[in-house]
Amino acid sequence: MLSKIFLFFVALRLASVFVVRTWFVPDEYWQSLEVAHRLAFGYGHLTWEWTKGIRSYVYPSVIALLYKLLAVVKLDNVELLVLLPRVLQALLSAYSDYRFYIWSNKSKWSTFVLATSWFWFYTASRTLSNTLETSLTVIALSYFPWAARESTSFLWPVALSVFIRPTSAIPWIPLCLYHVKKSTYPVWELLLKRYLVIGLIVGICTVAVDSFLHGSLLLSPYEFLQFNILKGIGSFYGEHPWYWYANIGLPTILGIGTLPFLFAAVETIRNRQVYLERSVLLVAIAFTLAVYSLLPHKEFRFLLQILPLCLYVSGDYLSRWSRKASGKFVWFAAIVLLIGNLVPAGYLSFVHQRGALDVMSSLQTVVRNYRDEFGQPAKIIFLLPCHSTPFQSHIHHNTTMRFLRCEPNFNNDEHYLDEADTFYKDPTSWIRKNLPVHPRSALPTHVIAFDTLEPKIKDFLSSYKQKESFFHSDYTTDRIGANIVVYERVDPAKGTTTTPVPPTQQEPLEQQPAEQENDG
Repeated sequence: MLSKIFLFFVALRLASVFVVRTWFVPDEYWQSLEVAHRLAFGYGHLTWEWTKGIRSYVYPSVIALLYKLLAVVKLDNVELLVLLPRVLQALLSAYSDYRFYIWSNKSKWSTFVLATSWFWFYTASRTLSNTLETSLTVIALSYFPWAARESTSFLWPVALSVFIRPTSAIPWIPLCLYHVKKSTYPVWELLLKRYLVIGLIVGICTVAVDSFLHGSLLLSPYEFLQFNILKGIGSFYGEHPWYWYANIGLPTILGIGTLPFLFAAVETIRNRQVYLERSVLLVAIAFTLAVYSLLPHKEFRFLLQILPLCLYVSGDYLSRWSRKASGKFVWFAAIVLLIGNLVPAGYLSFVHQRGALDVMSSLQTVVRNYRDEFGQPAKIIFLLPCHSTPFQSHIHHNTTMRFLRCEPNFNNDEHYLDEADTFYKDPTSWIRKNLPVHPRSALPTHVIAFDTLEPKIKDFLSSYKQKESFFHSDYTTDRIGANIVVYERVDPAKGTTTTPVPPTQQEPLEQQPAEQENDG
C-alpha cells in the first residue's frame, strides 16, 4: 500500500513537469538554472545576488552536476537541460509528499488535500529554492518527535534548509522551542550535543561548497540577512501593507482550502489541549505570518514553506469531521474542494504567463539557424521588464543576448533608477543612447518585447518586422502586454527579414566569446 501511495505521488509530480508550462517568478531560473548553467558550461549571467554572495550554491551545484553528467555523455541538449532539473525537483517533492502521508498517519483526507492543493501542484516541480525549502520542511516534520519518542533526526533537513535559505528558520523557532520543552533530555545536552553539533556539521559543509564555488570565504546566510534585513534591499522589488499575507497571501495559496483551514483553526483554538499537535502548528503558522508581515517586500512563494502545515491542520480536521458527517455530504465536500483547486491549477499552470517560456523555445531555433545579411549570427535584445524570461539555461548556445538590468540602489541614491525603469521612462531616448544605428550590423537582429511597447518604439521598429507572437496573459499593465512579440531585422536589399539557411546547408556558427557578465 505504501509503495502505491509513493508511486501515485511520483506520477502526480512528474505530470506537473509537463502540465505546468507557465512563468511564475524569475528566481525559478535566475537563482537556480542560470547559475547552474554558468557553473557547468562557463558562460551565462549571474545576478547581483551571486556577486554579493547572498545565495547558497548548494541547490544550483546539484543541478550543475546534472548538467555536467549530461555533457559527459553528450546529451546536453537544451530540451534535457530544461526538463531534467524539474524532474529532479519533482521526485524530491514526491518523496516529501510520501513523508507527509506518513506524518499524517496515512490519513485519506490529508493525502487528498495535499494531492489537490493547486498551489503545491503549481510549484512542486519548479526549480525554486522555496520548493526545495518546502520539501525539506515536510521531511523534517515527518521525523519530528510529536509522540513520546525521542529523536533529533529532523534537525538534519532543518539545518540544510536554513543554510540554503535563512528565512526557513522562522517557522522552526516555535517548533524547536516546543521540542526543547517536551524533550526528556537535559536542555544543555539537547542544545550542545544535538542542535549545535548538527548545525555545525551542516554549516561547515554548506560554507565549504559556497566558498569553493564563490572563489573566497562566503557565509551566505550572513550576507543574506545583511542585505535583505539590515539594508532592506528586498523593498526595492516592491512593498505591500503589513496585513497583505493575512488577507491576500495565505487565502490565495490555500484557495478554496481556506474554508476547512479556518474551521480547523477555530476548533483547535477552542480545544487546544485536545488538538495539541494542531495547536503547535497553528502557533508556527501565526508566528511565521507575523514575522513576514513586518518585512516590506512580500510574495506568495514566501508562504510556500507553511503551506504543508496548513494542509495538515485542514486534513486532520476533515478526517475527524467526515466520521460524523453523512456520506453524501462528505463526497460533496470532496468534489467541491477538487473542482475549486482544479480551476486555478489548470489556468495558472497552462495559460497564465506562458509566453515567457514559449518565446524561449522559438529562440532556441533562431540562435542555431539564423544568419543576417552580413553573415553574422543572431544578436538578441529583450526589451521586457527585468528578468521576464529565462536566459542561457533555455538557449544553451553562447550567442549575444542582452536584457534590461534592474540592480537595487546599493548607494542610497535618492534619484536612482535602474536600467529597466530608465528605459520605460523614455524608451526612445534609451534606444538612441544604447543601440547604435551605424554600422547597421551593430543593431540587434531580434527584438523581444510585449505588444504594448510597440506604439512607443515604432520608429525604431521600422527596421524590423514581426516574426512571431506568443500569448502571455489575459491581465495586462503598462509594461506587461497580452503577447510577447519577436521582431526580426529587415534586410534592406530585399525589403524582408532575412531567411535562415536550412541547418543542413548552413555553415557552423562561430562560438561567441564566453559571456562573463555579472550584476552588481
